[in-house]
Parts: sequence; C-alpha cells; structure tokens
Amino acid sequence: MNPSTRVLGIIPPLSAYGVQDHRDLGEKGMLETSVQLGQLATILIMAVALGLDAFSLGIGVGMRGIRLKHVLIISLLIALFHTLMPLLGLFAGRYVGVLLGQVTGLAAGGLLVLLGGHMIWNSFRKEEGRPVNHTTLLGMLLFSLSVSIDSFSVGVSLGMFVNDTAIIVTSFGVIGGLMSIFGLMLGRKAGSRLGEYGEMTGGVILLAFGLMFIF
Repeated sequence: MNPSTRVLGIIPPLSAYGVQDHRDLGEKGMLETSVQLGQLATILIMAVALGLDAFSLGIGVGMRGIRLKHVLIISLLIALFHTLMPLLGLFAGRYVGVLLGQVTGLAAGGLLVLLGGHMIWNSFRKEEGRPVNHTTLLGMLLFSLSVSIDSFSVGVSLGMFVNDTAIIVTSFGVIGGLMSIFGLMLGRKAGSRLGEYGEMTGGVILLAFGLMFIF
C-alpha cells in the first residue's frame, strides 16, 4: 500500500488486498443462505410427508388397542429405521447420481413421482390392516421396517443432489418418530378416515416435489 495513503488516513479499496467488493461478498452470502434455507425446507417437508405415512399406519394400529409401552418401543424403532434407511439411500443416491450425470434430476423426480403415486394409491385401497402382531418384538420390528421402507427411496432421490447427510437423517428420524407417536395415540380415538387422508397427503407432497424436480 502507498505510504501517502496510510498517512492521509484514506482506506484503500478491498481490491487492493485482492478481496472482492463487500457488496459482491454480501450478495454471494445471501444467495448461499437462501439456497441452504431452500434445501432445509425441502428436507423438512419431505420428512413430514414420510412421517404422515407412519402417522396414518400408526392410527390403524392404535385403533386395535395398544399399550403405552408398545407405543414408545414402536416409535423408537420407527425413528431408528427412519434414520438408517435414508442414510443407506443417500449413499446409493450419490453413486447413482455419478452414473447418471445430467439426467440425475429427472431420475430423482421420477422416483419421487412413483413413490408419491404409490402412497396415494394405497390410501384408496380397502384393507383391514397389516397382519402383524404389534405386541411382539418381531411384529414391532416388521411393522417399523415396513413403515420406513419409503424413506430409502426418498434418500436415494435426495442423495443425487443434496449433501446435508446429518440434517437429512436427523430430520427424518425425529419427525418420523414423533408423528408415529401422534398417530398411535390418536388411533385410540380417531376413525380410519383420518389415516387415509394422512397417507394421501404425504403422497401428494412427494408427487409435487417429484414434478418440480422434473420440470
């Protein structure tokens, strides 16, 4: 820096130090923050959509009568599987993303469309319930795993373009566990129609995100 500049007390521009203008840095920071917030919102909405599946199936189990101890165990297992399954899906999605290259967005969107459509279709099916004895450890494991299978597919889709692994698995696990508790407890008093609407809503959310990724 010129000595006369230092003596006169004139502050040189940031470019003199090889730094960009502060306005450019501010705009870049705001853009990065908005992108991060958008990804976080997407993750949370998808976590809620998958949680609605656990919520709806939990209502069906709760309507058959369930003890508080079993509510806690099932919810913890669902939270565990909602953490492990998307984690596996994320690793698979990153590998698939490398293979697919430029068509990654189409593949991720198509997978979400199929998953959302499947959830909507299931909400219209007339079934008595899954033939699983939720009072045994094996029954609780099978039920919790079946509820969490969809989170693997969503994990594959997110793994193609999102790198926030810790946020994804934590959000899916916490929200899945909490919504399963809510569904199991509500199932004691609510009718089956509420569960159908919950699964349908989750399917519509995933379907909408899939279409957004494609178009």
